Amino acid sequence: MSDPVTIIMIEDDEGHARLIERNIRRSGVNNEIIPFTNGTAAVNYLFGKDGSAVERKGHALLILLDLNLPDMTGIDILKRVKENKYLKSTPVVVLTTTDDSQEIKRCYELGCNVYITKPVNYESFANAIRQLGLFFSVIQVPPASV
Repeated sequence: MSDPVTIIMIEDDEGHARLIERNIRRSGVNNEIIPFTNGTAAVNYLFGKDGSAVERKGHALLILLDLNLPDMTGIDILKRVKENKYLKSTPVVVLTTTDDSQEIKRCYELGCNVYITKPVNYESFANAIRQLGLFFSVIQVPPASV
């Protein structure tokens, strides 16, 4: 039996973070969600004390990543995750307000698995997150490389 997937949510807007978590829960996903409101705290958690991410080895993670963070860009986090030998197979879902085609292309080139533009309308946003939660309930996530 595999360990449950831990969702790492990196979202600086606390209103969006609450909406995301609430609607993921409404879709029936009960996995642990660890929220971070800035990139530094998320990077420290993901990569650990020595910066190698060895502490995450064997843990199944899924990262929900906003690109627009107060202290660093989500692109920088995505790049570091996908270049790390322990975290590179971790699915990364970019969930952001940016709908620039060049930014989307860059995220996919760096290894993001899904890119979602946050709808501006509240109900559309809530519905998109519920659908994302349904997606989470059926995907298979490998543990961080051992």
